[in-house]
Amino acid sequence: MKLNKKLQIKVSPGLTPYDEALTYMKNHVNHIKIENGEELIWFLEHEDVYTAGTSAKHEDQKIKNKNLIRYTGRGGQWTWHGQGQRVIYIMLDLKQREKDIKKYIKSLENWIIESLRNFSIYGLTLDKHPGVWIEKENGFHKIASIGVRISNWITWHGISINVHPDLSNFEKIIPCGIKESYVTSIRNEGVVINLNNLDKSLIKNLKNYF
Repeated sequence: MKLNKKLQIKVSPGLTPYDEALTYMKNHVNHIKIENGEELIWFLEHEDVYTAGTSAKHEDQKIKNKNLIRYTGRGGQWTWHGQGQRVIYIMLDLKQREKDIKKYIKSLENWIIESLRNFSIYGLTLDKHPGVWIEKENGFHKIASIGVRISNWITWHGISINVHPDLSNFEKIIPCGIKESYVTSIRNEGVVINLNNLDKSLIKNLKNYF
């Protein structure tokens, strides 16, 4: 996918409420659709929230505080967002690129993998399980999740990468519905960086995929 001159990057400081981000995304997708507005890649960090994708099952969660749950139209199942996790929402017009959803998701995965490699973290993909994983002696550990939505060939929602979150937040759900999997983070893999360090790597590699 070629770099589009109208592609903009937005980085939000602090913690962004999920509902606020969802409204912003909806408005921007309409801006692209109706006014041929600029594409956008938005880097942010959420307040604590559990989101359920279109394939989420009620029995895969044991969240006591129901106020933290949001049911969303993205693909995928349950995940958590919060402090120490980099969330990136990607709003691209695939009509101006390639109308190939599988290739788009693969580009997201490869973008993450290449960016993590800069910190000597070697991720991989698994068939039928979107996201980026780390292979360890006791199985596969998920370090990045993907949950996208396509409206009129315009992408929204996106990816999340665990930098240094409290991984116990994932214990209230079965992430992505895979009971035998684990969750990890960059810090949990022995590498200490902040979100800004990760952003620099992602932005540097962006042109190779979008």
